Amino acid sequence: MRSVLTSAPLHKGSIFTHREYLTLAIPLIISGISTPILGAVDTAVVGRLPDASAIGAVALGAVIFNTMYWLLGFLRVSTTGLTSQANGANDAKEMALACLRPMFLAVFIGSLFIILQIPILKLSLYLFGTSESVGNLVSTYYSIRIWGAPFALLNYVLIGWLMGLGKVKLSLSTQITMNVLNIVLDLLFVLVFGLGVAGVAYATVIAEISAIFIGLFFMIRTKLIDLSLIQWRILIEKAPLVKMLKVNRDFFLRSICLLIMTVTFTTIGARLGETALAANAILLQIHYLMAYLLGGFANASSIVVGRSIGSKQFPLFKRALSLSLFWGTLSACLLSLIMLLFDEGIFNFFTTIEEVKNAAVDLGIWMVIYPIAGFWALQLEGIFAGATDAKSVRNSIFFALLAFVIVIIIYGKGISPHELWLSFTVFTLGRTVFLSMYVRKIERSNF
Repeated sequence: MRSVLTSAPLHKGSIFTHREYLTLAIPLIISGISTPILGAVDTAVVGRLPDASAIGAVALGAVIFNTMYWLLGFLRVSTTGLTSQANGANDAKEMALACLRPMFLAVFIGSLFIILQIPILKLSLYLFGTSESVGNLVSTYYSIRIWGAPFALLNYVLIGWLMGLGKVKLSLSTQITMNVLNIVLDLLFVLVFGLGVAGVAYATVIAEISAIFIGLFFMIRTKLIDLSLIQWRILIEKAPLVKMLKVNRDFFLRSICLLIMTVTFTTIGARLGETALAANAILLQIHYLMAYLLGGFANASSIVVGRSIGSKQFPLFKRALSLSLFWGTLSACLLSLIMLLFDEGIFNFFTTIEEVKNAAVDLGIWMVIYPIAGFWALQLEGIFAGATDAKSVRNSIFFALLAFVIVIIIYGKGISPHELWLSFTVFTLGRTVFLSMYVRKIERSNF
Protein backbone atom coordinates (compact mmCIF):
# COMPACT_ATOMS: atom_id res chain seq x y z
CA MET A 1 0.00 0.00 0.00
CA ARG A 2 1.67 3.23 -1.13
CA SER A 3 1.40 6.35 1.00
CA VAL A 4 0.50 9.57 -0.76
CA LEU A 5 3.07 11.25 1.42
CA THR A 6 5.85 9.36 -0.28
CA SER A 7 4.90 10.54 -3.72
CA ALA A 8 7.89 12.87 -3.98
CA PRO A 9 10.85 10.98 -5.44
CA LEU A 10 13.92 10.29 -3.37
CA HIS A 11 17.14 9.19 -4.98
CA LYS A 12 20.59 9.07 -3.48
CA GLY A 13 22.63 11.96 -4.70
CA SER A 14 19.60 13.96 -5.89
CA ILE A 15 18.60 17.29 -4.38
CA PHE A 16 15.28 17.39 -2.56
CA THR A 17 13.66 20.40 -4.21
CA HIS A 18 11.47 23.19 -2.90
CA ARG A 19 8.65 21.85 -5.05
CA GLU A 20 8.91 18.40 -3.52
CA TYR A 21 8.97 19.93 -0.06
CA LEU A 22 5.83 21.97 -0.76
CA THR A 23 4.13 18.86 -2.19
CA LEU A 24 4.44 17.41 1.29
CA ALA A 25 3.76 20.60 3.23
CA ILE A 26 0.65 22.03 1.56
CA PRO A 27 -1.77 19.14 2.31
CA LEU A 28 -0.45 19.06 5.88
CA ILE A 29 -0.98 22.81 6.25
CA ILE A 30 -4.56 22.49 4.97
CA SER A 31 -5.24 19.63 7.38
CA GLY A 32 -3.67 21.34 10.37
CA ILE A 33 -5.04 24.84 9.89
CA SER A 34 -8.65 23.62 9.70
CA THR A 35 -8.59 23.11 13.48
CA PRO A 36 -7.64 26.68 14.56
CA ILE A 37 -9.91 28.11 11.85
CA LEU A 38 -12.76 26.37 13.66
CA GLY A 39 -11.71 27.97 16.95
CA ALA A 40 -11.41 31.33 15.23
CA VAL A 41 -14.94 31.02 13.82
CA ASP A 42 -16.27 30.03 17.26
CA THR A 43 -14.71 33.19 18.69
CA ALA A 44 -15.89 35.37 15.80
CA VAL A 45 -19.47 34.09 16.02
CA VAL A 46 -19.85 34.72 19.76
CA GLY A 47 -18.02 38.03 19.20
CA ARG A 48 -21.18 39.18 17.41
CA LEU A 49 -23.12 38.82 20.65
CA PRO A 50 -23.51 41.98 22.77
CA ASP A 51 -21.97 40.36 25.89
CA ALA A 52 -18.14 40.28 26.07
CA SER A 53 -18.33 37.47 28.65
CA ALA A 54 -19.55 35.09 25.91
CA ILE A 55 -16.17 35.31 24.14
CA GLY A 56 -14.30 34.55 27.34
CA ALA A 57 -16.67 31.73 28.26
CA VAL A 58 -16.17 29.91 24.96
CA ALA A 59 -12.41 30.45 25.26
CA LEU A 60 -12.31 29.02 28.78
CA GLY A 61 -14.61 26.14 27.85
CA ALA A 62 -12.33 25.31 24.93
CA VAL A 63 -9.31 25.35 27.27
CA ILE A 64 -10.98 22.69 29.46
CA PHE A 65 -11.51 20.36 26.50
CA ASN A 66 -8.16 21.14 24.93
CA THR A 67 -6.56 20.22 28.24
CA MET A 68 -8.32 16.86 28.35
CA TYR A 69 -7.85 16.04 24.68
CA TRP A 70 -4.27 17.26 24.25
CA LEU A 71 -3.17 14.97 27.08
CA LEU A 72 -4.62 12.10 25.06
CA GLY A 73 -2.97 13.06 21.78
CA PHE A 74 -0.98 9.84 22.02
CA LEU A 75 -4.13 8.03 20.84
CA ARG A 76 -3.58 9.50 17.38
CA VAL A 77 0.21 9.42 17.33
CA SER A 78 0.64 5.88 18.65
CA THR A 79 -2.16 4.59 16.40
CA THR A 80 -0.38 6.02 13.37
CA GLY A 81 2.93 4.44 14.38
CA LEU A 82 1.54 1.00 15.19
CA THR A 83 -0.61 0.97 12.05
CA SER A 84 2.36 1.93 9.88
CA GLN A 85 4.38 -0.94 11.33
CA ALA A 86 1.59 -3.44 10.67
CA ASN A 87 1.08 -2.02 7.19
CA GLY A 88 4.79 -2.35 6.45
CA ALA A 89 4.66 -5.98 7.57
CA ASN A 90 1.55 -6.51 5.41
CA ASP A 91 -0.22 -7.93 8.49
CA ALA A 92 -3.95 -7.34 7.99
CA LYS A 93 -4.79 -8.69 11.44
CA GLU A 94 -2.45 -6.29 13.25
CA MET A 95 -3.66 -3.42 11.07
CA ALA A 96 -7.19 -4.08 12.32
CA LEU A 97 -6.06 -4.45 15.93
CA ALA A 98 -4.07 -1.21 15.68
CA CYS A 99 -7.41 0.52 15.12
CA LEU A 100 -9.70 -1.47 17.40
CA ARG A 101 -7.55 -1.49 20.56
CA PRO A 102 -7.25 2.30 20.86
CA MET A 103 -10.93 2.61 19.90
CA PHE A 104 -11.93 0.73 23.05
CA LEU A 105 -9.50 2.83 25.07
CA ALA A 106 -10.95 6.03 23.57
CA VAL A 107 -14.51 5.02 24.46
CA PHE A 108 -13.45 4.06 28.00
CA ILE A 109 -11.62 7.34 28.68
CA GLY A 110 -14.33 9.43 27.01
CA SER A 111 -17.00 7.73 29.14
CA LEU A 112 -14.87 8.37 32.23
CA PHE A 113 -14.84 12.08 31.39
CA ILE A 114 -18.65 12.05 31.23
CA ILE A 115 -18.92 10.26 34.60
CA LEU A 116 -16.51 12.74 36.22
CA GLN A 117 -17.89 15.81 34.47
CA ILE A 118 -19.06 17.64 37.61
CA PRO A 119 -15.75 17.48 39.56
CA ILE A 120 -13.80 18.37 36.39
CA LEU A 121 -16.00 21.44 35.84
CA LYS A 122 -15.82 22.56 39.47
CA LEU A 123 -12.04 22.22 39.54
CA SER A 124 -11.72 24.15 36.26
CA LEU A 125 -13.92 27.03 37.43
CA TYR A 126 -11.99 27.19 40.71
CA LEU A 127 -8.66 27.42 38.86
CA PHE A 128 -9.95 30.03 36.42
CA GLY A 129 -11.42 32.19 39.19
CA THR A 130 -13.92 33.74 36.77
CA SER A 131 -16.81 36.10 37.47
CA GLU A 132 -20.24 34.59 38.06
CA SER A 133 -21.54 35.60 34.61
CA VAL A 134 -18.59 33.99 32.79
CA GLY A 135 -18.73 30.93 35.07
CA ASN A 136 -22.40 30.31 34.25
CA LEU A 137 -21.74 30.49 30.52
CA VAL A 138 -18.72 28.19 30.82
CA SER A 139 -20.92 25.67 32.68
CA THR A 140 -23.52 25.83 29.90
CA TYR A 141 -20.89 25.25 27.20
CA TYR A 142 -19.15 22.48 29.14
CA SER A 143 -22.29 20.53 30.11
CA ILE A 144 -23.20 20.19 26.42
CA ARG A 145 -19.75 19.52 24.90
CA ILE A 146 -18.78 16.87 27.44
CA TRP A 147 -21.16 14.38 25.76
CA GLY A 148 -18.99 14.46 22.66
CA ALA A 149 -15.86 13.29 24.53
CA PRO A 150 -15.95 9.61 23.42
CA PHE A 151 -16.54 10.68 19.82
CA ALA A 152 -13.73 13.27 19.86
CA LEU A 153 -11.27 10.64 21.12
CA LEU A 154 -12.54 8.06 18.64
CA ASN A 155 -11.86 10.60 15.92
CA TYR A 156 -8.25 10.82 17.10
CA VAL A 157 -7.95 7.08 16.58
CA LEU A 158 -9.61 7.05 13.15
CA ILE A 159 -7.50 9.95 11.86
CA GLY A 160 -4.32 8.32 13.19
CA TRP A 161 -5.23 4.97 11.67
CA LEU A 162 -5.94 6.43 8.23
CA MET A 163 -2.65 8.33 8.39
CA GLY A 164 -0.83 5.14 9.33
CA LEU A 165 -2.26 3.41 6.27
CA GLY A 166 -1.13 6.29 4.08
CA LYS A 167 -4.73 7.35 3.42
CA VAL A 168 -3.94 11.03 3.94
CA LYS A 169 -6.67 12.24 1.59
CA LEU A 170 -9.29 10.29 3.54
CA SER A 171 -8.07 11.64 6.89
CA LEU A 172 -7.98 15.16 5.44
CA SER A 173 -11.51 14.74 4.07
CA THR A 174 -12.74 13.59 7.48
CA GLN A 175 -11.20 16.55 9.29
CA ILE A 176 -12.34 19.17 6.81
CA THR A 177 -15.88 17.79 6.59
CA MET A 178 -16.16 17.81 10.39
CA ASN A 179 -14.87 21.37 10.70
CA VAL A 180 -16.96 22.75 7.84
CA LEU A 181 -20.07 21.18 9.39
CA ASN A 182 -19.12 22.70 12.73
CA ILE A 183 -18.74 26.16 11.20
CA VAL A 184 -22.08 25.95 9.35
CA LEU A 185 -23.87 24.82 12.52
CA ASP A 186 -22.12 27.60 14.50
CA LEU A 187 -23.56 30.23 12.19
CA LEU A 188 -26.98 28.57 12.15
CA PHE A 189 -27.36 27.95 15.89
CA VAL A 190 -25.88 31.26 17.11
CA LEU A 191 -26.75 33.86 14.48
CA VAL A 192 -30.04 32.40 13.19
CA PHE A 193 -31.54 30.47 16.13
CA GLY A 194 -30.00 32.73 18.80
CA LEU A 195 -28.74 29.89 21.00
CA GLY A 196 -25.63 31.81 22.05
CA VAL A 197 -22.84 29.90 23.82
CA ALA A 198 -24.99 26.75 23.93
CA GLY A 199 -25.26 26.87 20.13
CA VAL A 200 -21.48 26.80 19.76
CA ALA A 201 -21.32 23.72 22.02
CA TYR A 202 -24.15 21.91 20.18
CA ALA A 203 -22.45 22.57 16.85
CA THR A 204 -19.19 21.02 18.08
CA VAL A 205 -20.83 17.90 19.52
CA ILE A 206 -22.86 17.23 16.38
CA ALA A 207 -19.76 17.69 14.21
CA GLU A 208 -17.71 15.31 16.41
CA ILE A 209 -20.36 12.62 16.21
CA SER A 210 -20.74 13.09 12.46
CA ALA A 211 -16.97 12.72 11.95
CA ILE A 212 -17.08 9.19 13.39
CA PHE A 213 -19.77 8.12 10.93
CA ILE A 214 -17.77 9.69 8.09
CA GLY A 215 -14.63 7.81 9.16
CA LEU A 216 -16.50 4.52 9.55
CA PHE A 217 -18.06 5.05 6.11
CA PHE A 218 -14.58 5.39 4.60
CA MET A 219 -13.45 2.23 6.39
CA ILE A 220 -16.39 0.18 5.13
CA ARG A 221 -16.52 1.69 1.64
CA THR A 222 -12.81 1.12 0.98
CA LYS A 223 -12.70 -2.24 2.83
CA LEU A 224 -9.73 -1.07 4.87
CA ILE A 225 -10.48 -3.38 7.79
CA ASP A 226 -11.37 -7.09 7.95
CA LEU A 227 -13.10 -7.88 11.25
CA SER A 228 -13.28 -11.58 10.40
CA LEU A 229 -9.57 -11.83 11.20
CA ILE A 230 -10.05 -10.69 14.81
CA GLN A 231 -10.36 -12.87 17.90
CA TRP A 232 -12.07 -10.43 20.24
CA ARG A 233 -10.35 -11.65 23.43
CA ILE A 234 -6.97 -10.39 22.18
CA LEU A 235 -8.26 -6.82 22.10
CA ILE A 236 -7.89 -6.53 25.88
CA GLU A 237 -4.48 -8.16 26.23
CA LYS A 238 -2.41 -6.11 28.66
CA ALA A 239 0.95 -6.10 26.86
CA PRO A 240 -0.20 -4.44 23.60
CA LEU A 241 -2.19 -1.84 25.53
CA VAL A 242 0.81 -0.99 27.70
CA LYS A 243 3.01 -0.76 24.61
CA MET A 244 0.54 1.61 23.01
CA LEU A 245 0.74 3.93 26.01
CA LYS A 246 4.54 3.81 26.21
CA VAL A 247 5.12 4.69 22.56
CA ASN A 248 4.59 8.41 23.13
CA ARG A 249 5.52 8.83 26.78
CA ASP A 250 7.85 11.78 26.16
CA PHE A 251 5.40 13.48 23.80
CA PHE A 252 2.77 13.03 26.52
CA LEU A 253 5.04 14.83 29.00
CA ARG A 254 5.65 17.55 26.41
CA SER A 255 1.88 18.02 26.14
CA ILE A 256 1.63 18.37 29.92
CA CYS A 257 4.21 21.18 29.87
CA LEU A 258 2.31 22.94 27.07
CA LEU A 259 -0.96 22.60 28.94
CA ILE A 260 0.49 23.88 32.21
CA MET A 261 1.63 26.99 30.36
CA THR A 262 -1.71 27.41 28.55
CA VAL A 263 -3.85 26.88 31.65
CA THR A 264 -1.64 29.20 33.72
CA PHE A 265 -1.77 31.87 31.04
CA THR A 266 -5.56 31.57 30.66
CA THR A 267 -6.19 31.46 34.42
CA ILE A 268 -4.18 34.63 35.05
CA GLY A 269 -5.82 36.29 32.05
CA ALA A 270 -9.28 35.44 33.40
CA ARG A 271 -8.49 37.38 36.58
CA LEU A 272 -7.65 40.55 34.65
CA GLY A 273 -11.30 41.24 33.83
CA GLU A 274 -13.78 40.24 31.14
CA THR A 275 -12.46 42.69 28.54
CA ALA A 276 -8.87 41.49 28.95
CA LEU A 277 -10.05 37.87 28.92
CA ALA A 278 -11.93 38.43 25.65
CA ALA A 279 -8.97 40.24 24.06
CA ASN A 280 -6.60 37.45 25.11
CA ALA A 281 -8.99 34.87 23.66
CA ILE A 282 -8.83 36.63 20.28
CA LEU A 283 -5.03 36.84 20.32
CA LEU A 284 -4.77 33.17 21.28
CA GLN A 285 -6.93 32.20 18.30
CA ILE A 286 -4.65 34.20 15.99
CA HIS A 287 -1.65 32.50 17.61
CA TYR A 288 -3.18 29.06 16.95
CA LEU A 289 -3.75 29.94 13.30
CA MET A 290 -0.11 30.94 12.92
CA ALA A 291 1.21 27.93 14.84
CA TYR A 292 -0.77 25.41 12.80
CA LEU A 293 0.24 27.04 9.53
CA LEU A 294 3.92 26.89 10.50
CA GLY A 295 3.29 23.38 11.82
CA GLY A 296 2.48 22.20 8.29
CA PHE A 297 6.06 22.94 7.27
CA ALA A 298 7.28 21.26 10.46
CA ASN A 299 5.38 18.08 9.58
CA ALA A 300 6.86 18.11 6.08
CA SER A 301 10.33 18.47 7.60
CA SER A 302 9.57 15.52 9.86
CA ILE A 303 8.93 13.33 6.83
CA VAL A 304 12.12 14.42 5.03
CA VAL A 305 14.21 13.92 8.18
CA GLY A 306 12.72 10.46 8.69
CA ARG A 307 13.67 9.57 5.12
CA SER A 308 17.20 10.91 5.56
CA ILE A 309 17.79 8.87 8.69
CA GLY A 310 16.21 5.74 7.25
CA SER A 311 18.39 5.97 4.13
CA LYS A 312 21.46 7.26 6.04
CA GLN A 313 21.71 10.34 3.82
CA PHE A 314 23.29 13.14 5.82
CA PRO A 315 23.06 15.63 2.89
CA LEU A 316 19.29 15.08 2.82
CA PHE A 317 19.13 15.78 6.56
CA LYS A 318 20.99 19.05 6.05
CA ARG A 319 18.65 19.82 3.15
CA ALA A 320 15.67 19.32 5.47
CA LEU A 321 17.18 21.85 7.90
CA SER A 322 17.75 24.40 5.12
CA LEU A 323 14.25 23.96 3.66
CA SER A 324 12.72 24.30 7.14
CA LEU A 325 14.71 27.45 7.77
CA PHE A 326 13.84 28.98 4.38
CA TRP A 327 10.09 28.34 4.41
CA GLY A 328 9.77 28.90 8.15
CA THR A 329 11.52 32.27 7.93
CA LEU A 330 9.54 33.33 4.86
CA SER A 331 6.20 32.34 6.44
CA ALA A 332 7.04 33.93 9.80
CA CYS A 333 8.03 37.25 8.20
CA LEU A 334 4.88 37.25 6.06
CA LEU A 335 2.64 36.53 9.07
CA SER A 336 4.31 39.28 11.12
CA LEU A 337 3.91 41.75 8.25
CA ILE A 338 0.22 40.88 7.86
CA MET A 339 -0.38 41.47 11.57
CA LEU A 340 1.55 44.73 11.49
CA LEU A 341 -0.38 46.13 8.53
CA PHE A 342 -3.87 44.70 9.00
CA ASP A 343 -4.27 44.24 12.75
CA GLU A 344 -7.43 46.33 13.10
CA GLY A 345 -9.15 44.60 10.19
CA ILE A 346 -8.25 41.20 11.63
CA PHE A 347 -9.63 42.12 15.06
CA ASN A 348 -12.79 43.50 13.44
CA PHE A 349 -13.40 39.97 12.12
CA PHE A 350 -13.38 38.57 15.65
CA THR A 351 -15.59 41.07 17.47
CA THR A 352 -17.87 44.07 17.07
CA ILE A 353 -17.45 45.11 20.73
CA GLU A 354 -15.38 48.30 20.58
CA GLU A 355 -13.87 47.92 24.05
CA VAL A 356 -12.66 44.38 23.36
CA LYS A 357 -11.32 45.34 19.92
CA ASN A 358 -9.35 48.27 21.37
CA ALA A 359 -7.83 46.02 24.03
CA ALA A 360 -6.85 43.48 21.36
CA VAL A 361 -5.28 46.18 19.17
CA ASP A 362 -3.27 47.40 22.17
CA LEU A 363 -1.88 43.85 22.66
CA GLY A 364 -1.51 43.17 18.93
CA ILE A 365 2.24 43.80 18.89
CA TRP A 366 2.74 40.42 20.58
CA MET A 367 1.22 38.70 17.55
CA VAL A 368 3.72 40.57 15.37
CA ILE A 369 6.53 39.20 17.53
CA TYR A 370 5.21 35.66 17.95
CA PRO A 371 5.97 34.20 14.46
CA ILE A 372 9.57 35.45 14.55
CA ALA A 373 10.13 34.21 18.10
CA GLY A 374 8.48 30.83 17.61
CA PHE A 375 8.77 29.59 14.04
CA TRP A 376 12.12 27.84 14.47
CA ALA A 377 10.94 25.99 17.58
CA LEU A 378 8.02 24.57 15.59
CA GLN A 379 10.30 23.56 12.72
CA LEU A 380 12.76 21.92 15.10
CA GLU A 381 9.98 19.95 16.79
CA GLY A 382 9.08 18.53 13.38
CA ILE A 383 12.73 17.67 12.73
CA PHE A 384 13.10 15.96 16.11
CA ALA A 385 9.83 14.07 15.57
CA GLY A 386 11.20 12.74 12.30
CA ALA A 387 14.29 11.57 14.16
CA THR A 388 12.00 10.04 16.85
CA ASP A 389 13.92 12.00 19.50
CA ALA A 390 11.03 12.97 21.76
CA LYS A 391 13.26 13.18 24.83
CA SER A 392 15.03 16.31 23.58
CA VAL A 393 11.68 17.95 22.79
CA ARG A 394 10.45 17.09 26.29
CA ASN A 395 13.56 18.51 27.97
CA SER A 396 13.59 21.75 25.95
CA ILE A 397 9.95 22.56 26.59
CA PHE A 398 10.40 21.84 30.30
CA PHE A 399 13.19 24.44 30.48
CA ALA A 400 11.02 26.89 28.50
CA LEU A 401 8.21 26.32 31.01
CA LEU A 402 10.60 27.11 33.86
CA ALA A 403 11.51 30.40 32.16
CA PHE A 404 7.79 31.21 31.76
CA VAL A 405 7.09 30.50 35.44
CA ILE A 406 10.04 32.65 36.56
CA VAL A 407 8.69 35.65 34.61
CA ILE A 408 5.20 35.11 36.08
CA ILE A 409 6.64 34.98 39.60
CA ILE A 410 8.71 38.14 39.04
CA TYR A 411 5.64 40.17 38.08
CA GLY A 412 3.43 38.56 40.75
CA LYS A 413 -0.25 39.25 41.32
CA GLY A 414 -0.07 42.73 39.80
CA ILE A 415 0.83 41.40 36.35
CA SER A 416 -0.59 43.41 33.44
CA PRO A 417 -1.88 42.04 30.10
CA HIS A 418 1.34 43.15 28.35
CA GLU A 419 3.49 41.50 31.01
CA LEU A 420 1.45 38.32 30.69
CA TRP A 421 2.10 38.27 26.94
CA LEU A 422 5.78 38.93 27.61
CA SER A 423 5.88 35.75 29.69
CA PHE A 424 4.21 33.90 26.81
CA THR A 425 6.87 35.24 24.42
CA VAL A 426 9.66 34.17 26.79
CA PHE A 427 8.20 30.65 26.76
CA THR A 428 8.02 30.68 22.95
CA LEU A 429 11.57 31.95 22.56
CA GLY A 430 12.77 29.48 25.18
CA ARG A 431 11.46 26.58 23.10
CA THR A 432 13.53 27.85 20.19
CA VAL A 433 16.75 28.42 22.15
CA PHE A 434 16.72 25.23 24.23
CA LEU A 435 15.75 22.87 21.39
CA SER A 436 18.40 24.36 19.10
CA MET A 437 21.02 23.07 21.53
CA TYR A 438 20.07 19.46 20.75
CA VAL A 439 20.43 19.57 16.94
CA ARG A 440 23.99 18.23 16.98
CA LYS A 441 22.73 15.31 19.07
CA ILE A 442 20.60 14.12 16.12
CA GLU A 443 23.58 14.32 13.80
CA ARG A 444 25.84 12.37 16.17
CA SER A 445 23.18 9.74 16.92
CA ASN A 446 22.05 9.03 13.38
CA PHE A 447 24.93 9.85 11.03
